Amino acid sequence: MTEYDKIIDQLKHLETETANPNSTNIDSLKAKEIAEKINDEDAKVAGVVRNALAELSQTAEIFAETLKSGGRVIYIGAGTSGRLGVLDAAECPPTFGTNPKQIIGLISGGYETLIQSKEGVEDDCQAAETDLKNINLSDKDLVIAVAASTRTPYTLSALEFAQRTKAKTVFIVCNNISKDLSDENVIKNLNELITLPVGAEVITGSTRMKSGTAQKMALNIISTTAMVLLGKTYGNLMVDLQAKSDKLKARSLKILTELLSIKSDSAASLLVDAKGSVKTALVMKMQSCTFEEAENKIETAGGFIRNIK
Repeated sequence: MTEYDKIIDQLKHLETETANPNSTNIDSLKAKEIAEKINDEDAKVAGVVRNALAELSQTAEIFAETLKSGGRVIYIGAGTSGRLGVLDAAECPPTFGTNPKQIIGLISGGYETLIQSKEGVEDDCQAAETDLKNINLSDKDLVIAVAASTRTPYTLSALEFAQRTKAKTVFIVCNNISKDLSDENVIKNLNELITLPVGAEVITGSTRMKSGTAQKMALNIISTTAMVLLGKTYGNLMVDLQAKSDKLKARSLKILTELLSIKSDSAASLLVDAKGSVKTALVMKMQSCTFEEAENKIETAGGFIRNIK
């Protein structure tokens, strides 16, 4: 017996830790054949995510309502799962104009683990509580915990502390929940449980593969749906983007020229008058109004250009 026998037994209960019969000969294949094996397994992920659309859409509604009510959304996880949460949080401000303090990504071991893996930090239960205390987690917030397995100590501890704080909690996992691996009370008190059972990985236990792909797809669906529900788009255009790069500035002008049928120099002038806001610029032109009037109209319409009369 060793100190790791309990963990070995836990891993035996996880499908992502079982050997995939479709790739047992992968080390004898040529490069293209290996790539085909990986691609064949990846093709199964979208169907797994589709099966969770009800839970994903409900989470998106909770996400949108949390921001609307002045709360924050906090992604938290370890390893690849944590990195994907940080990534989604980081992409919301430039894409949808959110305040960076509204959507936060936390990863076990801190931000240095984004570029250099420190897998052992996922076992530190106290660190999760400390990380959430450091951002002053409150009952207004939503915590979305992301994990491939259902046993990650750091992640489960984060959920337990969040629930004690009365924050809303969501758990995204890539295995079916087992009472032997997860805290039953934590699971019972979740606002939403999203299971994405992707099955055995091409490389046994390498959950950066199908599990990571499923998590990325799930987070894309949740955050993007929430942003659309908050009026951050006009049609499928990102009218609340922050034009802080040449590409995004060009995209802003492209949106204005195409929607308003004006030339780029006129669009540039309009964008200056709108203080860089594509949404405000559109309303100013469409409604023939001033910046202040456009801002008031947008606020009255709950952020939705379509709702402006």
